[in-house]
Amino acid sequence: MKKNLFCLCIFCTLVACTKKPATQWVVSTAESSWQIQPENSVEFIQSDTFDTEIDVLHPLQTIDGFGTCFNELGWTSLSVLSDSDREAILKELFEPGTGANFTICRMPVGANDFSRDWYSYDETDGDFELKNFSIDNDKETLIPFIKNALKYNPALTVWASPWSPPSWMKYNKHYACHVSGNETPEQYRNNLQPNQQGLEGDNMFIQEDAYFQAYALYFAKFIEAYRKENISISMIMPQNEFNSCQVFPSCTWTASGLNKFVGGFLGPKMKELDVKLFFGTMERPNALLVDTLLQDENSKKYIEGIGFQWAGKDAIEKIHAGYPALKLYQTEQECGNGKNDWDYCLYAWSLLKHYMNNGANVYDYWNTSLEKGGMSRWGWSQNSLVSVDAEAKTYSFTYEYYLLKHASHFVLPGAQRLAVSGSFSNLLAFKNTDNSYVLIVYNDKETDFKPVIKIGDYHLSLSLKPGSFNTIFLAK
Repeated sequence: MKKNLFCLCIFCTLVACTKKPATQWVVSTAESSWQIQPENSVEFIQSDTFDTEIDVLHPLQTIDGFGTCFNELGWTSLSVLSDSDREAILKELFEPGTGANFTICRMPVGANDFSRDWYSYDETDGDFELKNFSIDNDKETLIPFIKNALKYNPALTVWASPWSPPSWMKYNKHYACHVSGNETPEQYRNNLQPNQQGLEGDNMFIQEDAYFQAYALYFAKFIEAYRKENISISMIMPQNEFNSCQVFPSCTWTASGLNKFVGGFLGPKMKELDVKLFFGTMERPNALLVDTLLQDENSKKYIEGIGFQWAGKDAIEKIHAGYPALKLYQTEQECGNGKNDWDYCLYAWSLLKHYMNNGANVYDYWNTSLEKGGMSRWGWSQNSLVSVDAEAKTYSFTYEYYLLKHASHFVLPGAQRLAVSGSFSNLLAFKNTDNSYVLIVYNDKETDFKPVIKIGDYHLSLSLKPGSFNTIFLAK
């Protein structure tokens, strides 16, 4: 009897080891997006060789989520559509288990470059007590936008950053930093005068304690006002692209200037409100800019993470190595040129891989929705996840939306990235908290390609279409 039981146990163990997991496979190409493949399309084989190996034993960074940004022009473009179409889009973006599964999103503090026009929450010169503070403008756009997203995902995390403080808090008394060129059409100009021009490497914010204190209060009033609207701001970054002197709302700071503000004023105020504080956003490849704050005794105790965008991507590797305990956010995917074409989608894939492979915990897209052409108030055309034809009152999801969905639909908060090695490495791999695996694979060849991928005890053979994105989900 004991011998029979022993044999039975061995047999059951072998069956368990060789049992195939349930799979899903989704494919997107330039011709057709989100093609769900028939069941059992994933081929499991016995093989001593493979093109790719996924290391399942040594998981890397935890993924906190994927998301997008709430901008004013995102809401105005969605408002062109019928109520039913707009709700269908929001459900697709935010409802768990339905579409993109977005879980963490960004918003501006006051106006940004994709606002209807310049505004701040208090433009009364010298109002250090902020008696005239008001978020009434946001009640027309950003607040209904966020509330409609929260309707589909009440657990959605929202974080925020300013593009410019109130203009009276700046040396040049203007929201912009750079003069619009003479070639700029009149409707896109900022009316900044040459003597108001700023420079990268300057502090455009007035470096006096009274202004620092008022600005920290400004952040606090923003957070409290949004709480009254039942919107919780989880985290603040003090300045979008603090090195960039722009024709749209912007404010250059030096790292030392931000250090004074964060360590002495903003950090303590955010701690009082139980709001996290990150440093960012970093749009330059100079990792030393971060060291200024993280090696300061006052500032470093408040900073829990770093935000990166644009050329900041070239600093993330060094900062991740130097400060491995910090959270790292990709804060704004580079925005394209308004064409929403396949070539830019391929570039977006390179960005997604770069940030994930260098320790990013969060990946946020930029414009959620724009009218066709994606033109901003200041004359810059950009891409978006949703493109709206205002005249026909119709919409379409773009290539970049489906690319992001290839990750965000399957890679859930708490997942961990897995290292990839081998002769074929054009993929990302993750393990969810329920032990399911997600592979996101791109075939950049002009012909079908059939790599063998080893993941744990399994060898997968995949017949990949030319120029295709593929997500393979393996349930445990």
